[in-house]
Amino acid sequence: MKYARLTKEQFEELHPEFINFLATQSITADEWEDIKKNKPEVAEEELDIFSDLVWEGVLSKAQYLENMSASQMFLFQVEETKMSLISLKVNKEDIDITTKDGYAWLQKNYMDDAVEFFTSEKSFSSDKSHDIFSIIKQGAVITKGNLYQFFERFVG
Repeated sequence: MKYARLTKEQFEELHPEFINFLATQSITADEWEDIKKNKPEVAEEELDIFSDLVWEGVLSKAQYLENMSASQMFLFQVEETKMSLISLKVNKEDIDITTKDGYAWLQKNYMDDAVEFFTSEKSFSSDKSHDIFSIIKQGAVITKGNLYQFFERFVG
């Protein structure tokens, strides 16, 4: 398995797609039930293959990622051959930007001396999708990029 197995909830959400996946392998509903019952290792392999296919599709379309902690925000833009980063750090111990109040403070005070900005770029390895997945495993989520685009105006 290249990425991570989808959760039960994700499989339920993607049930029609999973049925189509099985159909492309000429596995009927009855055969799938038989495989789950009598060949659990084969069923596990099919779940892993489907999970990887879903991840490949999601990762290939990802354009922006965000990862936030109490005092830092990491905003990534996925480009063809590299990833660009805008990072900001809040140097005020009483501000937690993961809370509603802390985030509201940041929205009003992003130009305050207590907020530091950093930028960086990194070329992708030979496996772009794996590079993106690594950031997701560290807690990033795929977004539409609103925050990246907002802060890009100040660091560009």
